[in-house]
Amino acid sequence: MNKKILIVDDERECRAPLREFFETKDYEIVESSTAKAAEEAFTRTRPDAAILDYSLPDANALDLIPRLKSIDSTVPIVVVTGHGSIELAVQAMKDGAEHFVTKPIQLSALGVIVERLLDNARNRRIKLAAQSKEERDVADPFLGGSPLITKLAEEVKRVLETDRPLLIVGETGSGKGVLANWIHRHSPRREEAFVNLNCAGLSRDFLETELFGHEKGAFTGAVNLKPGLFEVGHRGTVFLDEIGDVDPQVQPKLLKVLEEKQFRRLGSVQDRQVDVRLIAASHQNLTELVQQHKFRSDLYFRVSTLQLRLPALRERREDIPLVASSLLQKFAAELGREVTLLPDANKALMSYSWPGNIRELRNVLERAVLLSGKKALDAGDLRFDAIPVGTPDKPSGNGHLSLSLTDQERRHIEDVLRAQGWKVVRAAKILGLSRSSLYRKIRDYQIVVPEN
Repeated sequence: MNKKILIVDDERECRAPLREFFETKDYEIVESSTAKAAEEAFTRTRPDAAILDYSLPDANALDLIPRLKSIDSTVPIVVVTGHGSIELAVQAMKDGAEHFVTKPIQLSALGVIVERLLDNARNRRIKLAAQSKEERDVADPFLGGSPLITKLAEEVKRVLETDRPLLIVGETGSGKGVLANWIHRHSPRREEAFVNLNCAGLSRDFLETELFGHEKGAFTGAVNLKPGLFEVGHRGTVFLDEIGDVDPQVQPKLLKVLEEKQFRRLGSVQDRQVDVRLIAASHQNLTELVQQHKFRSDLYFRVSTLQLRLPALRERREDIPLVASSLLQKFAAELGREVTLLPDANKALMSYSWPGNIRELRNVLERAVLLSGKKALDAGDLRFDAIPVGTPDKPSGNGHLSLSLTDQERRHIEDVLRAQGWKVVRAAKILGLSRSSLYRKIRDYQIVVPEN
């Protein structure tokens, strides 16, 4: 990802040495000879820094700086002049320039200045990203040694170095946001911003202004310019959770960002360039949404080139003790206590179906730690959110309609086994299967049968 510098000077012989110097340092160079051309190039190319000669044919740097800052206030600007003075330098700084350099230019010194300004700009973007939404807890999404989680870890390693959009599918509460954050932190964009937004239930207008930002006066109540998440996440990663809920009128604009790396703020007529990696997630079946004309097929194919499936917690029951122990240690540390799980508590956790996945497990453990006051938790200390331990799941409403046929069969087999005390012979009779057929399905679905 080469950084981009806009050089503005009406004399070609002055621009040439700057271009040659910065190109040797792997910068991409954009040149302009007038203030008007500079403003257009600034909007079109989204530079990481700008170097302005003070005197231009149609304006001077003091005129141009506010215009550039109104387009993007985060881009650092260096003013160069052959007639420097303290008063001029002070005025340039007041107008928004980050540095003031007099001719003749020492290229090595200018290079150090630009590099430092770019580092500062990157740090500001990262802080702004943290302010836009509280960062998720840093966690290891690969705790455990089950075949499914091992396979997921191997697949993630293969997609870390690419900038292609990535789709994470999995049930609600399974840790899609944690996985997205982990991928960003181990990718080439790790030093840049990670911004995220849950699109579920957001209105079209709110979603547009959050993603793309708006100009001052773009609509009633827009009293200030607002940068969108794509601007905040420039050169970093943007994570859109529940992308299946994005309004159909917003989807074409999202596709434009992915295909052309361009977008427009609300109330603006100018396209802006942005460089982000998109990670999307959904618990819904996006192919079904495409068939129902609720999700654009071209957007689906764009975001699903690389796809990761995050297994539900009940699909990897052997990982539950390790995941629970990790969560428990965190809660205990926050309270300044030592808390462990007794064997019967782990057995209870492994026999529960966890419709809310890791999020529900976190709630159950935190509740137990806070309410019991014990150093060692047993099964009696665990209060489950929906269904008592040892009873089959009962789907509420139409929640089962979001599951695939395979997932429904797996869940039904688990329910019957649990209701029959995990007795395979009795469960097979109820299911209308031979004992060998049921054992085969238990193996294929990786259902963990507790030891009696």
